[in-house]
Amino acid sequence: MRFLHLSDLHLGKRIFELSMLEEQRHLLDQVAAMAGRIDALLLAGDIYDRPVPPAEAVALFDGFLSRMSQAGCPVLMIAGNHDSAERVAFGAELMAKGGVYVAPVYDGQARCVTLSDAQGEVDVWLLPFVKPAHVRAALGDEGIEGYTNALSAAVAAMPLRAGVRSVLLAHQFVTGAARSESEEISVGGLDNVDAEVFSPFCYTALGHLHTAQSLLGGRVRYSGSPLCYAFSECAQKKGGLLVDLAGDGSVNAEPVAFAPLHAMRSLRGSFETLMLGEGSGDYLRLVLTDEDDVPEAGARLRATYPNWLQIVYDNARTRAAAADFSPEALSRREPFALFAELFEKQNGAPMDAQQAALLRGVMEKIWEDEA
Repeated sequence: MRFLHLSDLHLGKRIFELSMLEEQRHLLDQVAAMAGRIDALLLAGDIYDRPVPPAEAVALFDGFLSRMSQAGCPVLMIAGNHDSAERVAFGAELMAKGGVYVAPVYDGQARCVTLSDAQGEVDVWLLPFVKPAHVRAALGDEGIEGYTNALSAAVAAMPLRAGVRSVLLAHQFVTGAARSESEEISVGGLDNVDAEVFSPFCYTALGHLHTAQSLLGGRVRYSGSPLCYAFSECAQKKGGLLVDLAGDGSVNAEPVAFAPLHAMRSLRGSFETLMLGEGSGDYLRLVLTDEDDVPEAGARLRATYPNWLQIVYDNARTRAAAADFSPEALSRREPFALFAELFEKQNGAPMDAQQAALLRGVMEKIWEDEA
């Protein structure tokens, strides 16, 4: 059985206030063109970029699902941490009649969709993004603490069939995987899940991390995001994974690339050097090495690079300032003190006692929900 494993579409995303919708439309056109070459499409979460997506993003995805349904290619998908599980699951029973299967809000029972090929049946389990609190409430087990414990309990609650190949869709951060700057990061790495949790499955199709990577001997994989969503991702090979599941449960996964409408990359040099360049329509981060700020640099560079998204300076002044905010320096600072410093810089005065108490309460509530 051949799957196309994708994740982290982030439909409706904006980068430096630029809508990525046309880029995403171009991507989905290419995915739809593959419908006849695959047995099912696996979408491992973060369908949208935020819980309440813009109407244009919803319309784009609706049209895409209709094309996949008309082509007879099943689509199996789950909600990620950026999605609203309730909104993504709306109309799930109706969509299932057209071959689009959506994970419901987690209630202690993950949805299972059974597919068949010449070698027999394949059970595909759909587990949306969950926190320990979700699993604890759904299973009625107050002893569930931490993400590994929670995911272990959720997997144990699945009635896996002996002798039947099983695949899991999940959206979590697995210990040992590498993050990108465009992803949400949990304080202190509290969201780590041990890869061994997924050992009962022939293949686990993961979403959440934007870098393609594999764990547990290649049976647990992130497809990565199919498009660049940060300049730090420019060097990564973006796309998805074509996964072949053999009759004996062994898997082979190969990367598949999609052509973007615009490449995303960085250019570096002095203002004068960049002005003399050949120009480009790519989405660009322009790094100016001039020691002094150049008046109206952005407007003047726009004629040569019409799609630049960010202009930054790299010189003695900016490097000295960056040293105060390096990961090493920040790791030595207490989160409350960092926010208090930011508050004072933004407002010209420190927090009062009531504001400080409110902030501490909010921070404690967030950490409690993560536990």
